[in-house]
Amino acid sequence: MAVKYSLTEKGNPLRPGDPKKWYANSKSAGSITLRALGKEITQRSTVNHADTVAVLEALTQVLTERLAEGNIVRFGDFGSFQVSIGSEGVEKPEKFNTNLIKTRKVTFRPGVDIRDMLKNLKFEKL
Repeated sequence: MAVKYSLTEKGNPLRPGDPKKWYANSKSAGSITLRALGKEITQRSTVNHADTVAVLEALTQVLTERLAEGNIVRFGDFGSFQVSIGSEGVEKPEKFNTNLIKTRKVTFRPGVDIRDMLKNLKFEKL
């Protein structure tokens, strides 16, 4: 299998006079629900579907709670999740307040297996 991509022409907003260039954009092959993922896991293990989905649902809840507490959540060889933020700058620390925090996102750092998968990806133009 291959990851599908398309090309998009974009200009550099910092240099509007420069010629535009073409960039690759990955295209989704679809999505998979938690239940469908649970079904696939069940087919590869000895655990029944209801138990698998229940564990995945609980994992989602616990992951969310621990991230909200500021923890890095590590999943062994799978990878880790962490909340990261971005803010506007101020001249002096005393002038900073939390209203200046503008971006909030979850960062995923892949483990060895996922990094290896990324190194070996094949691509196919749409």
